Amino acid sequence: MTDGGEKAMGHGMDYIYTADNQEILIEVQQKSMRQNVIGQYIRCRKEKGITQAELARRAGIPRTNVTRFESGSYNPSLEMLVRMAQALEMNLEIRLAKG
Repeated sequence: MTDGGEKAMGHGMDYIYTADNQEILIEVQQKSMRQNVIGQYIRCRKEKGITQAELARRAGIPRTNVTRFESGSYNPSLEMLVRMAQALEMNLEIRLAKG
């Protein structure tokens, strides 16, 4: 364990963060959050009847980025998320909440 309360587990980003005697597997939490965000974008896009190509055009980003994002193989920047939200006539909200 490092001084920051983290310890490595396996390969890649598998690590545990310990806070207030709670261990949080960061990679699992990140994957869950990413899937939730992707699902929200896809749902909004489809409800508005917008194709990936149209979303990309409106957001000023390559269509391949939208496709890769929706498939879960691309970790978008905050700027890209904001652009896509605006292209969907939505606002992006990010908040911290007690677990």
